[in-house]
Amino acid sequence: MANSTFSGPVRSQNGFETVSINSTTGAVTVTSTLGIDTSVTTLAATTVTATNLVFTDQNHPTTAAINATATATAAEVATGYITSTSAAATTITLPTGTSLGAAISATRGTVLDLFVDNTAGANTVTIAVATNGILSAAAAAGSSAGAGLLTVPSGVTGLACFRIMFSSATAYVFSRIA
Repeated sequence: MANSTFSGPVRSQNGFETVSINSTTGAVTVTSTLGIDTSVTTLAATTVTATNLVFTDQNHPTTAAINATATATAAEVATGYITSTSAAATTITLPTGTSLGAAISATRGTVLDLFVDNTAGANTVTIAVATNGILSAAAAAGSSAGAGLLTVPSGVTGLACFRIMFSSATAYVFSRIA
């Protein structure tokens, strides 16, 4: 059978299978399956080159440094890892839903985990959302109650993980998950 190349999305209601065919007997063997219940637990960096895939056990080969109050670019957030070493209190405003969605080719259901590392900083980092970014109910309640869900302390406890979930290609909900 010939190879096929598609320029648009490929869809299937019943999943996808990779098969091998024995050249002698013609027997078909399923070598891998991708379906709705598929999960990825191990990923060798040499076997997959992809963009816009998000795995929870991430290695971030590139990070973005934001050391003063600023609006993060879509490219900086797309790295999934932002560091801050500021001595002054810093507010990082996320990019608009439209620009971040375009940067990662987001569609409804796209999820991006964003780690903020302030362990080398000397003051608090606060995260803010921009146009088409909506705080989750838990983050909004915690923020107004002073629970600090949108702040990342400095020093050894200065790590946080936020989840950005797209409800469309141009709008996201922002939550702190750790």
